[in-house]
Amino acid sequence: MTPRSLDRIRRFLAGHDVPTPCLVVDTDAVATRVRELLAEFPHARLCYAVKANPEPAVLRAVLGAGGGFDVASPAEIEACLAAGAEPTALSYGNTIKKPADIAFAWSRGVRDFTTDAEGDLASLAEHAPGASVSVRILVDGPASATPFGQKFGCEPERAADLLVEADRLGLDAAGIAFHVGSQQPEPQAWEAGIAAAAKIFADCAARGVRPRRLNIGGGFGITYREAVPQLAAYARAIRAAVAAYFPGEPEVLLEPGRAVVAEAGLIRTEVVLVSTRFGRRWVYLDVGRYNGLAETENEAIPYRLEPLDSGGERGPVVLAGPTCDGDDVLYQRTPYELPLSLRAGDRLDILDAGAYTASYSSVAFNGIPPLRTYCLEGGTLADGT
Repeated sequence: MTPRSLDRIRRFLAGHDVPTPCLVVDTDAVATRVRELLAEFPHARLCYAVKANPEPAVLRAVLGAGGGFDVASPAEIEACLAAGAEPTALSYGNTIKKPADIAFAWSRGVRDFTTDAEGDLASLAEHAPGASVSVRILVDGPASATPFGQKFGCEPERAADLLVEADRLGLDAAGIAFHVGSQQPEPQAWEAGIAAAAKIFADCAARGVRPRRLNIGGGFGITYREAVPQLAAYARAIRAAVAAYFPGEPEVLLEPGRAVVAEAGLIRTEVVLVSTRFGRRWVYLDVGRYNGLAETENEAIPYRLEPLDSGGERGPVVLAGPTCDGDDVLYQRTPYELPLSLRAGDRLDILDAGAYTASYSSVAFNGIPPLRTYCLEGGTLADGT
């Protein structure tokens, strides 16, 4: 989070008595990040992963900075169109979709889809005739904080068959997609997917089908408590791999989510209770895994916490959420220290929390409402917030 965004958000919170917990997003920072990504990938098409944060003001900021959208459902399609996007700016990246969802997307003008299975491909041919299709392949991304496992992507050796079949069905066999896992700290992680895609392109060409698009997904890491490489380092590694494996430059598509919006957001939370259990100090917050901090599962994402009153001696804590669910514990193994003077009613800021927080909130578990979100444009509340 830049000092400028942090200052804007804290000035807003100082001037408005908003209830906690709440997320505040500086959409100017979102737009800046989109422009930085486009500068590092000047010939690429950027489709922001809407699931990271679907707030209308965030979508408008992405669109205004020259980005498009990676959508995963009819609701996300409608949100992007309502924000002013043209249907051609949307890419339906979810490989798991009902035929009715495909038909809905097609009826709204969406023409780009990703698939990884014969059944989905057949549904695309039936409900989105002539659409552009990329086949997602499985790529291992073991260093990522939240890997996808084997849920998405076919084996690379099957991808050429799917693209040839797409062509036979009258679809546009556009290319190959892959994802190296969310919060990926290794810039070299993309090379394996790029190399596999180049081989698939060659296999398809030998069979009379010529794909042209390389969708490298998202996964670019941001710094939470541990530093990750700068965006420029990711871009250099990816550009070098594309140049090494592709004799002619393919159409490159990227789908960042976290890298666009995480550092633009801050969650303000309140201490509900401080207690000692079996010799450890527990601090219970009014935000937890079910109302904004889902990515603390397995302590995958270690957010930075800053108490508003940060003076005095500090000591170790276990951090937990407010619900009656025993799994609503944020950090037991990851070391955190907070002021020994911390009491119920004190407030803390959770930095770099703009991505995968409000969009992961439950509807009303334990009667707790979803995470309230306020978006700032130019330092003031955005329209519709």
